[in-house]
Amino acid sequence: MDMSAASTKNLSLFALIMIGLGSIFGSGWLFGAGQAAQVAGPAALVAWVIGAVFIGMIAMSYAEVGAAYPLPGAMARFGSISHGPVLGFVSGWAVWIGVASLIPIESIAGTQYMSSWNYDWARGLVSDGSLTASGMAMALFLTFVLWFACYWSVALLARANTVLTLVKFAIPVLVVAALIASGFHPGNFTGHGGFAPNGWSAVMTAVTTSGVVFAFNGFQAVVNLGGAARNPGRAIPLALVGALSLGLVIYLALQVAFLGSVPPEKLAAAGGWHGINFASPFADLAKLLMLHWVATLVQFGAFISPCGANIANVASASYLAQNLAETGFFPKKIAEVHPRYGTARPAMWLNLGFSVLLLLTIGHSWEALASVVSAAMVVSYLIGPVAVGVLRRTKPDLPRPFRLPAASVLCPITFAFAACALYWSKWPNTGKVTLLVMVSVPIAALVLRRRGERNLSRQFAAAWWMIGFLLWLSTLSALGGKEFGGIGVLPGGVDIALVGVSALGFYFWAVRAGVQADRAGLTDSDLTLAPEPEAELTVLPGQRSGEREAVVS
Repeated sequence: MDMSAASTKNLSLFALIMIGLGSIFGSGWLFGAGQAAQVAGPAALVAWVIGAVFIGMIAMSYAEVGAAYPLPGAMARFGSISHGPVLGFVSGWAVWIGVASLIPIESIAGTQYMSSWNYDWARGLVSDGSLTASGMAMALFLTFVLWFACYWSVALLARANTVLTLVKFAIPVLVVAALIASGFHPGNFTGHGGFAPNGWSAVMTAVTTSGVVFAFNGFQAVVNLGGAARNPGRAIPLALVGALSLGLVIYLALQVAFLGSVPPEKLAAAGGWHGINFASPFADLAKLLMLHWVATLVQFGAFISPCGANIANVASASYLAQNLAETGFFPKKIAEVHPRYGTARPAMWLNLGFSVLLLLTIGHSWEALASVVSAAMVVSYLIGPVAVGVLRRTKPDLPRPFRLPAASVLCPITFAFAACALYWSKWPNTGKVTLLVMVSVPIAALVLRRRGERNLSRQFAAAWWMIGFLLWLSTLSALGGKEFGGIGVLPGGVDIALVGVSALGFYFWAVRAGVQADRAGLTDSDLTLAPEPEAELTVLPGQRSGEREAVVS
């Protein structure tokens, strides 16, 4: 990608870890523990572990491909590298939608927590769990302010994000310590319906609908911005491991503190965990416990955390849009980079417009967006393990600074896990996300036609597996167990088994389709190769992305 940030390698390993951790600690910690407890009770702890393992598996598959192709915004490019232009656009569209949607949702989170401030104007920001007109105006204002934080350079992003992340990291730690010290109730973990009061299916649902996947999704920032690191091959996997590990520790601590600090009498009066519905979970709990300084601290953190996360979101979404423009499916102007600051300003304007559209249409609350956005994120995860499987066959000699161990086993398992996570998102969320992704299919056909492509069946051959997979999974979701939103045609247990087994079939179909696409010359797998350890990937002045070459420093 023809941008100065990628060519000068401004980001250190520490800065990249801070970007990942900063994205992970967005609004997820503010709402995740409360939402997960309401859905799964104390078993929400298991949901966080499952979510971290799942995202870790996904992240490591992306680490191999991302280190081999260290392009900023590369997650929008992997489908094109492994399968060709059509799947590249469909998967890149899903990734872009998922990341760009994070920009307004973080602003909504900050606005909802503002409503707990002790000011009349602040209380009027939210009514009955939804943003009021003034709340919508505040969310729009925050979106514009955070958007401008990335308007000038990636180096500015790194400096600002590092400071914000250190502050954000300290606030949850203090909140955990204060809540536990105020009075811890071990009986909360076994009483009021037991450890899993709503059954284990609720734990699976909590993984995708209660902010767990949403919280850990920050790993995408590491992959999308890792191309601007000084040594991407080493920095990307280390930053992923560091950010996800620290994130899991803090999220588990937050969940334990929340579960143990709710007064037992409050639980009894609410009829169990399903009745604990705080609009601003940690701030409301702190007020309930008369910890007003903690409530103030959380309110401050509720502003800082989304701000820090959105710095990386704005940058990542811009890189993704720029990649789609460079492959020809977005207007070429979107890929233009400011000659001095190295930022893709047209791409940023596109993402700002998309954010405003989401806010004005469906962005009435954090909860309204989080479940659908989480499902869209899961769709964007599918290409990672598939790309590893394809490139291991088509590019066995590709320099791989990081190589996923036991990939032949882990990649199909990871893909099946992603399919289950999408199913756990519950109907109709699965149907909504499928429809959203399918919008890209006619757009791809139209663009190819305008390019003069007459043999669309040849171009679409490598993408049918993705189209078939999404339609199949939506059908299973609609017919599946009632605990996952379906009509109950498929009995419990059978539905999950069917999703997992069929996902394995789709995985091997996807790998075979990628191999055939490479033989047909459709892929971009020779676009950019990772440099050897002694070399540095350099973009010569005036070059476009297709004119790159590796130059030994």
